[in-house]
Amino acid sequence: MGLSADCEVRFAGRVGSGRAELESAKITFRGAFRIAISLGEIRSLKARNGILEVVWESGQASFVLGASAEAWAARIRNPRTRIDKLGVHERSRVSIVGVGDLALLQELRARASRVTKGRIGANTDILLVQFNLKRDLERLERLKNAMPDDGAIWAVWPKGREALREGDVRSAALKAGLVDVKVVSISDSLSGLKLVVPLAQRGRKS
Repeated sequence: MGLSADCEVRFAGRVGSGRAELESAKITFRGAFRIAISLGEIRSLKARNGILEVVWESGQASFVLGASAEAWAARIRNPRTRIDKLGVHERSRVSIVGVGDLALLQELRARASRVTKGRIGANTDILLVQFNLKRDLERLERLKNAMPDDGAIWAVWPKGREALREGDVRSAALKAGLVDVKVVSISDSLSGLKLVVPLAQRGRKS
């Protein structure tokens, strides 16, 4: 979710300062003590007078966030879906190549104006393509040239494998004339890196 703040927290009779972070599945606090709250375990949530009060299955904590308390509460109540994180909207023309996540495919079809599976469709503006080995990344330059300058390529790869790491994807993207602007956990088994043509290079692709 990407929200973070240096704040004071009251928990189990203690008061301490540290850093709170709102992630996609949990709230964490690291400082005078540590807390990790799974969003699925939250029983009640309230933001008032700059304080976010959270009650979950094993405790209760108050985060002194000031003006940000309401925004944190709204984000927790209305989490962004992975389709939101991928930047897919009702007008998007999406192509998906090599990604075997059937639930993702269904979610894309429910949101985008058009989804092409197995190849790059005409006028695609978002491409999701899976890479499994470093040598597969050699396709990035060809894929870039098949996309519009303002399009996005989501390079997808399996998590936890030595055969391909995030750093490998990033390095290959730079060689292909692309820059990474966002990383997303697409599922428990897949990560994705959003690659785009730099603004200064748009209109000048080879």
